[in-house]
Amino acid sequence: MTHTAVLSKLKSLKNRRNIEGMARFGIRGRNLLGIPKPKLDRLARAIGKNHALALKLWDSGIHEARILAALIDAPERVTSAQMEKWVREFDSWDLRDQVCGHLFDRTPRAYAKALQWSRRKREYEKRAGFVLMAVLATHDRKAPDGVFLSFLPVVRRESGDGRNFVKKAVNWALRRIGKRNRRLNLAAMAEARRIQKSPQSSAGWIAADALRELKSCKIRG
Repeated sequence: MTHTAVLSKLKSLKNRRNIEGMARFGIRGRNLLGIPKPKLDRLARAIGKNHALALKLWDSGIHEARILAALIDAPERVTSAQMEKWVREFDSWDLRDQVCGHLFDRTPRAYAKALQWSRRKREYEKRAGFVLMAVLATHDRKAPDGVFLSFLPVVRRESGDGRNFVKKAVNWALRRIGKRNRRLNLAAMAEARRIQKSPQSSAGWIAADALRELKSCKIRG
């Protein structure tokens, strides 16, 4: 399908009621179409992987076109420059999480970008770093424990950032690392207890919430 044909298809699926529903979850903007994710998944399967088309869809600025771009892009063709461009243009939490969870985590640069972005000042860019940590811990079953152990001091370092989207992503990363296996579960709980010693309220919430889940979850291995 051509770029024009895909955009026409997306616009034909516009749902104003869904746009109103998205606003209740903090997803707002002038370029929303209100298309449910399952419909985007089906369209992505029909299109197949297409890096050039993904770049054009992203540049359209349409929310759902950008999610579709992440679904059809070829991870091995994604450059560092592309990742930096896209992360700077994230304008909603769900777009950022979709891109990180369906594309960026599958690129060869995922681990490096997670660490780089975790130091960023901008809220959405910093969140992207910790979302990457969380989805890598979930999806990359072949990665050694060492890479996730190296993320834990970073989680502690940024646990004092009280901005909503950051602290939730830091918490998510800690929980997902701790649910990966028994060794990482113990390491994540130990890190959470260190975080608990911080006087900052965001750190206290991150640690308490993570410990509550990590103590009760069933871990294999």
